[in-house]
Formats: sequence, C-alpha cells, structure tokens
Amino acid sequence: MSTAELDAGVAARLKRDDRGLVAAVVQDASSLAVLMVGWMDDVALARTLATRRTTFWSRSRGAYWVKGETSGNIQTVREVRLDCDGDTVLVTVDQVGPACHTGAATCFDDGLLELS
Repeated sequence: MSTAELDAGVAARLKRDDRGLVAAVVQDASSLAVLMVGWMDDVALARTLATRRTTFWSRSRGAYWVKGETSGNIQTVREVRLDCDGDTVLVTVDQVGPACHTGAATCFDDGLLELS
C-alpha cells in the first residue's frame, strides 16, 4: 500500500471530525449517480490521490480498505474535489461492478423516501 503523504496545503484546508475523518462522497463519472459514502483520514486521502484507487478508513474495522480489493468491484479515481467547508470530498470514479456491498449498483438503491 502506498505511503504517500497528503500535501500540506490540502491538509490545512481539511476540517476533520473528532476522529480525524472527512466524509467522502463517491460519484460515478459517467452516470453522475452517487455510489456510496465512506470516510477518509489524511492517509486514506493521500493514498487515494497517489494510487487513483479509492481508499477509506473503516470505522467498524479500524483499518484502511481499498474499494474492490477483495470483491473486484474497483473504483478508478478520475477526480477529487474538496467542498467549500473542507469537511467533505467528492470523489468521481469509473466504477467496475456494483458499488454497494449488498450487490446493488449504488448504496442508495434501497428505496426512495416519500416527501410530505
């Protein structure tokens, strides 16, 4: 796994939560569908930028993971943007296979909530 370090200018712009994490929204580059949301710390973001493979911090496992490393459903990163508040990154990817661990195309295929 890459040992890349996050650029100091980027690191200074990040507003991390109390665990040192920022939300990472992953979007399909072709369809523009929101595929999933994960969490990144400085190391995960640096690895994502260096390898062009989405790397996340798993809050439940307490470890880094690369999307598709075991499933083969990889995400090749096209672009990473930081939002205006510095607390969320938008990662635009080319997705191979389903993005959700349930086998769904996106993690947002579980039903539309009704508006009142």
